[in-house]
Amino acid sequence: MPSTQKPPLSGAAIDPPALRPAIDDAVIERVAPADLRGVLEAHKRDGYAMLLDLGAVDYLRRTPRFDVVYHLLALSPLAASVPEVGTPRRLRVLCGVEDGAHLPSTTDLWKAADWAEREVYDLYGIVFDGHPDLRRIQMPVDWQGHPLRKDYPMRGPARERSPRPAFAGKSNVIAGTPPAGRTLEALQEEVRRAREQ
Repeated sequence: MPSTQKPPLSGAAIDPPALRPAIDDAVIERVAPADLRGVLEAHKRDGYAMLLDLGAVDYLRRTPRFDVVYHLLALSPLAASVPEVGTPRRLRVLCGVEDGAHLPSTTDLWKAADWAEREVYDLYGIVFDGHPDLRRIQMPVDWQGHPLRKDYPMRGPARERSPRPAFAGKSNVIAGTPPAGRTLEALQEEVRRAREQ
């Protein structure tokens, strides 16, 4: 299936939103990182005054690897009828970026972008230039890596380097294991019995 993106992505990648069913109340627009700031400013002037959400998606084997997604909403500035209020204009702007790429911050356009950009930075490692306080927001300050990336180790970088005990699976703990405080003793007892057999 050829790429339906405008402009097409390198490597003839398939745009995942092109494979989804149509979203009747939202327009989907894909922009290049160099054009992102200008496009978002134009949409704000056009009435998209509310940033509903900003997030990211990791497509590990696709080029570009990440999509940063902006969900915008335009409400009528004038008095509107009930049906018009119930049908606001929605826009989804997707920006494909490679690992290590930087995007311009939109905190000066929408205050709601502040913590959302910090979250994307924390969990994916995408840097937003011009952000007033770009630092981790969910993970500890000394955390290594970005846990929502698809290549992130399942157990975290520190634990992945340490050996995993043979009895770590819950299936090794029989029903009726004592509550917290004696679980370690129960596991040790079960390991001792298994070794004696």
